[in-house]
Amino acid sequence: MAKTEDFYEFLTEDTDARICESIPDDQCTHLPKNFILNIFNGSLTKFAEKLISPGLTLPWILSFLGAPLFLIGMLVPIKDIGSLLPQLFVSGKIREKQKRKPYWVAAGLTQGLCLLVSAILLAFIDNQAFVSYAIVFLLLLFSIASGVGSVSFKDVTGKTVPKGERGQMLSYRSTFGGSLALIAGGSLVFFLKGEDSKWLYVGLFACAAALWIFASILFSDIKEQPGSTEGGRTPLEEIKTGASLLKKDSSYRNFIITRALLMAIPLLDPFFILLAKDVSKGNWNYLGYIIVIGSLAQIVSSPIWGRLADRSSLQLMRISAGLSILSILYALVFVYFDNETLNFYYFMPVLFINGVAYSGARLSRKTYIIDYAPEKERPTYVSVANTLIGLFTIVAASFGLIAKHFGLAYQFWFFLLLLVACITLSYKLKKV
Repeated sequence: MAKTEDFYEFLTEDTDARICESIPDDQCTHLPKNFILNIFNGSLTKFAEKLISPGLTLPWILSFLGAPLFLIGMLVPIKDIGSLLPQLFVSGKIREKQKRKPYWVAAGLTQGLCLLVSAILLAFIDNQAFVSYAIVFLLLLFSIASGVGSVSFKDVTGKTVPKGERGQMLSYRSTFGGSLALIAGGSLVFFLKGEDSKWLYVGLFACAAALWIFASILFSDIKEQPGSTEGGRTPLEEIKTGASLLKKDSSYRNFIITRALLMAIPLLDPFFILLAKDVSKGNWNYLGYIIVIGSLAQIVSSPIWGRLADRSSLQLMRISAGLSILSILYALVFVYFDNETLNFYYFMPVLFINGVAYSGARLSRKTYIIDYAPEKERPTYVSVANTLIGLFTIVAASFGLIAKHFGLAYQFWFFLLLLVACITLSYKLKKV
C-alpha cells in the first residue's frame, strides 16, 4: 500500500493523499489504489483502441477482405451510434444500484468477447463477405457495451476520484496507453514491412480482446462505496427528466451543442486518412507510421491537457478546436497544391496536430461534464448528452456527401466552420 501511495503522490504531485473534498470520507481510504487501478485499466483499453480502431485499423482490415466501400464508410457512425444512443435507456437502471462498477466490468468483458469472436471468424471462415458483415455486426454489439460502460465509468470516477485530479487520471490513461500503442506502431513500421496477411489481423483482434478482458479484471478491484439509489427511473421517465434538464439548464444545453460541434475533430480523421493514402500512393507500410503519429500525439499532449482540464476544461475545448483548425489549414495545402514534392512525410504534421487536438477535446468534454453535473443526477446528465450526440452522429454520417459531390476542399472548409462555431459557443458555458 505504501508503494501505491508513493506512486499516486508521484503522479499527482500531491503530498497529502487524503485530500478528498469532493468524494465521501470513507472513499478517501482507497483513493491511491483506485487512482492507480483506473490508470492501468485505462492504459490497456486505450492500447486496445489503437490496435482495433473503427477510424483506421478496421477500414484497413475490411479493405483487405474486399468489403464494399459503403460498409467501410459506416464503421465510425456505427461505433458512435451504438455507444451513444442506448445510454439514456440504461442510466436509470444503473442509478437503481448502489454500486455501478459491475456495469463497466460486464461491458468490458463483452467488448473483449466481441473482439475474440472477430478473431476466430477471421481465422477460420473463408467466406470474406460473411466475415466482413459479421465484424461490423460485432462492432455494433461492442459499441453498445461501450455505451453502458461509459455511463458507469463516469459515475464511478465521480465517486472515487476527487475533483481536481480527474483530468490528470484521464490524461495518464491516455499517455500510458499511447506509449504501448507506440511500440505496436513501431513494430508495424520496422518488423512487419510488406506483410499483409489475415494472421496479422487475427493477432490484432486477439491481442485487443485480451487487453479488454484484463482491463475488466483490474476495474473489478476498484473499491467503490455504496452510493445513492434515489431517483431510479424507467427509460420513459429518464427521457422526461432529460427533457426537463435541457429546458431549464441553458448551460447544459449549450454544452451539448458545443460538444456536437467539437465532433468535427474526430470526423476529420477519415478524410485526413483518405488524403494521406492519396499522398502515400497506397503504401501499406505507412499504416504503422499513422499509428505511431497518433500515439505520439496522445503521449505528448495528454499530461499537459490533463492538468489544463483540471484548471479549465472550457479553455482546453477552445485550444483543441483551434489546433484542429490549424490542421485543416495545413491539409488544404495538399489539396490546392498538387506537387510531387509534397509526399507523406510532409503530411504527417496534419495527423499529429489533429491527434493532439482530439486528445484535448476528449479530456475537456469528459472532465467538464463530470465536474458540472450534480452527483445524484450525473448518470442522467451523461446519458442525455451522449444520446443526443448519438442522434447528431446519424446526421454527421451524411457529411461525407460533401466530399463526394464537391471534393475534399469543401469538406475541410465545412468542418473548419463547425469548429469556429464551437469556439464561439463555448463562451456561453458556465465555468466549473
